[in-house]
Amino acid sequence: MNKKEREFFRETLTNMLDDLLSHADDTVTRMTDSRENFPDPTDRAAMESDRNFTLRIRDRERKLILKIKEALERIEDGTYGECDICGEDIGVERLKARPVTTQCIDCKQKQETQEKARGN
Repeated sequence: MNKKEREFFRETLTNMLDDLLSHADDTVTRMTDSRENFPDPTDRAAMESDRNFTLRIRDRERKLILKIKEALERIEDGTYGECDICGEDIGVERLKARPVTTQCIDCKQKQETQEKARGN
């Protein structure tokens, strides 16, 4: 991977990280500022359901934040774009589609096939 491509992915990942962190801050602010008191149990249940859904989304985003930080570390140490399994280059198009990926398409397909065979 050349320097221009590395800079492109560094910028892409940094923008993704900034966006996710701002969403997290907004969620915390909304949840701590919320002083809603619903006397109707149905309204309260709907609010709790919405809050739980939001928290599940934020948990997925938290995991993505960790992957983004790991990808940025791989850019710094020069291993970004190399497959963790076989060591071959991960295609630029695959990295554009999934910038946090750690496996080339062939290794990922093999892994998914094995998971299906095991029933995972």
